[in-house]
Amino acid sequence: DSGRPLTPALAGAGGAGGDAAARGGGSVAPRVRPKTRRSLELSDGSVVIAAITSCTNTSNPAVMVGAGLLAKKAVERGLTVPDYVKTSLAPGSRVVTDYLEQAGLLPYLEALKFHVVGYGCTTCIGNSGALREDVARRIEEENLVVAAVLSGNRNFEGRINPLVKANYLASPPLVVAYAIAGRIDVDLTRDPVGYDPNGRPVYLREIWPSQDEIHEVINQFLKPELFVDQYSRVFDGDERWRSLPVPEGDLYAWDPNSTYIQNPPYFDDMPLEAPPLRDITGARVLALLGDSVTTDHISPAGSIQKAGPAGRYLIERGVEPLEFNTYGSRRGNHEVMVRGTFANIRLRNRLAPGTEGGWTRHLPSGEQMSIYDAAMRYQQEGVPLLVIAGREYGTGSSRDWAAKGTALLGVRAVLAQSFERIHRSNLIGMGVLPLQFREGESAETLGLDGTETYEIRGIEGIRPRSEVEVIARRDDGSEVRFKAVARLDTPVEVEYYSNGGILQTVLRKMLRG
Repeated sequence: DSGRPLTPALAGAGGAGGDAAARGGGSVAPRVRPKTRRSLELSDGSVVIAAITSCTNTSNPAVMVGAGLLAKKAVERGLTVPDYVKTSLAPGSRVVTDYLEQAGLLPYLEALKFHVVGYGCTTCIGNSGALREDVARRIEEENLVVAAVLSGNRNFEGRINPLVKANYLASPPLVVAYAIAGRIDVDLTRDPVGYDPNGRPVYLREIWPSQDEIHEVINQFLKPELFVDQYSRVFDGDERWRSLPVPEGDLYAWDPNSTYIQNPPYFDDMPLEAPPLRDITGARVLALLGDSVTTDHISPAGSIQKAGPAGRYLIERGVEPLEFNTYGSRRGNHEVMVRGTFANIRLRNRLAPGTEGGWTRHLPSGEQMSIYDAAMRYQQEGVPLLVIAGREYGTGSSRDWAAKGTALLGVRAVLAQSFERIHRSNLIGMGVLPLQFREGESAETLGLDGTETYEIRGIEGIRPRSEVEVIARRDDGSEVRFKAVARLDTPVEVEYYSNGGILQTVLRKMLRG
């Protein structure tokens, strides 16, 4: 229990008391909360991350000023943020900091622990950082479903923080409000957002700024000169940036010891002429997935787990877990990214029932291992790979690494009931064939469990949206034969696929002059 149950009587009386106070009269006494908040008042529904993040909302001065005014009124009423809530303010521009400072609102945000942490991608790409150690321990020990509230535009599974299972998108003022409340399971139209030092309830309507208040601040403090001043110095950087050594020469000097940037293998041993297309034979299923598998499930952008393949790779190269950073920050290193492909902590692969995360079974041995380790073993054995999925495969962010990592794992084709448009295109761009079940068919209706050996016929003469034959052979010798649609929708996409991808297509055209 959170320590402050919200009974119907309390909600009703508090609401009436608030309305009477707003009218300047009334005899209803506000209820007094007898308890003070404990430092680790955690339970299911607790908010442990509240972040005003850089993208989308912070370019809107109305909501940023609104957040500042709400913070000001909250502080003036004596409200605080529970210490288990990790807060952050990451404006998209230094101009935001300037007008919040000049309006006198930044100190109130800071009083509620919303300090400026930087001007770039933060929580909504998984850069929130670790939770406090005692908070993380409580969540893990009690298997709590805790929440994050952020003003960004991404809240995919496993992305914000590996310990936070419920992630909600909200406006900056509501991020501040939920940080004060410390819980997500409150009705802020009826329940108090918090209690003042005397234990009296404070309601959101009492501290929510009016449009007139917001416009008054904007008209007074948001001036064109702020933008001119900041953007005249936008490329200067700080002393650390200016002191970086700059290598000479026209070509990038690859550092073999770098864990951030490595030379990708896309053009290794690439012949001038593309080899002819061949049917796929002897393929195994790397992952058997359900519906709505997002690009975050395929290629997570958030934290790197030290026990996973990417974490082991970094530790072997002397990188301490504290310095892992995120997948998003290391996307210049294919060795990290391929190890993170299908490594989302919320991924459920039906080939490894009872597991969550990037696990699969190597076939025919039946050994359970990470998807990366299994893929590398299949590559050593010369076995091509498939991924089988349900509807809306690749939905979400149009992340190129979801296709790059898939290709580098050795996946030759993805067979799904339907594809998200951009991810389908990205798969083709990396030389991976998107195949779609016929309408009404799926892995379930065809009785496929992913343990079969697969053959795909009809690739050699492939045309836009032509059908191929898929043969799934079971260990007992029985077969399932069915047709699938090759989702190469245009002649250009056929050309990309025939060349092994868009990069190879472009390079071959350049080499031919």
